[in-house]
Amino acid sequence: MLQGKCALITGSTQGLGLAAAKRFAAAGCNVVINGFGDEREITAMRDEIEKAHGVRTMYSGANLAQPIEIERMMGASQEAFGAIDILVNNAVVRYAAPVEQFPVAEWDLGLAVNLSAAFHTIRLALPAMRRRNWGRIVNVSSIYGLIGAVNRLSYVTSKTALIGMTRAVALETRDQDITCNAVCPGTVETPVHIKRIEDMMTSESITREEAERRFLATKQPGGRFITTEDVAAMMLFLCGPESRDITGAALPIDGGWSIA
Repeated sequence: MLQGKCALITGSTQGLGLAAAKRFAAAGCNVVINGFGDEREITAMRDEIEKAHGVRTMYSGANLAQPIEIERMMGASQEAFGAIDILVNNAVVRYAAPVEQFPVAEWDLGLAVNLSAAFHTIRLALPAMRRRNWGRIVNVSSIYGLIGAVNRLSYVTSKTALIGMTRAVALETRDQDITCNAVCPGTVETPVHIKRIEDMMTSESITREEAERRFLATKQPGGRFITTEDVAAMMLFLCGPESRDITGAALPIDGGWSIA
């Protein structure tokens, strides 16, 4: 079903985005990888994906805070692969501070990368999806798109708004074989969270197991991280034939955190 299609995944040089890139490549998709990182490591990663799955990859280092760079990425991707069939808006930035101390520049950056970038990628991918009468859009929201949190103003705001965008796009595309859904992961074992675990181990002289237990104590009811592979599997399902009637949904993958 997905063999030969093109999947563009923002923020896919590491963490959840990279897991998604590998999952879609395994399903036969050519993949556009976007994000920052060491050029040699990214080249090696692309070679590994291409050899393992017999697909083509493309890399774009577009800064998603800059609409002109998004336009260039989308144009180059469509030129290389004909169209973007699957779009996964995963790129994210985070900043923590109380609202009255929240830097204006960090607020603007959070909205630009976490929210406006998805608007730009969607508006630029949709024309070709409409012409082909097929397309799948997956927006990566968060548990914090479903509940609030202190000191995370731009993150909570942008992830909540991303769900609203998902619903609006789903309604505008429901007359064609195009879907738009959001996934809302709980705490995923990404490089950002691993760094926080390691910092706790060092500063508090505790084991990794204890650091993870403390870190997740007020988060995941099951006391374990949500795996990037499980979230990527849900993304892939949302792009398959069995899910063509699922659109406008915000799907939690959080071990029951959002209903606790």
